[in-house]
Amino acid sequence: MKANDIQKMLIDKNMNKKTLAEKCGWSPSNLRNKLKRDNFSENELKTIADALDCDLEIDFIPRKAPKNSQQ
Repeated sequence: MKANDIQKMLIDKNMNKKTLAEKCGWSPSNLRNKLKRDNFSENELKTIADALDCDLEIDFIPRKAPKNSQQ
């Protein structure tokens, strides 16, 4: 999830950043800085998802093995 995704969800939920920050227990400036850096821990993303009443999905996608790899 990227900062753009969070901002889209804010629009969809008709919520502003200040309200989201309050629901997450953060200051508005802390949330603003996180969005600016686009840097969130998994726990922070879970907190945001809960505040937005959303589910958070994190996927691992298998890498393709090199052609000369033996397994």
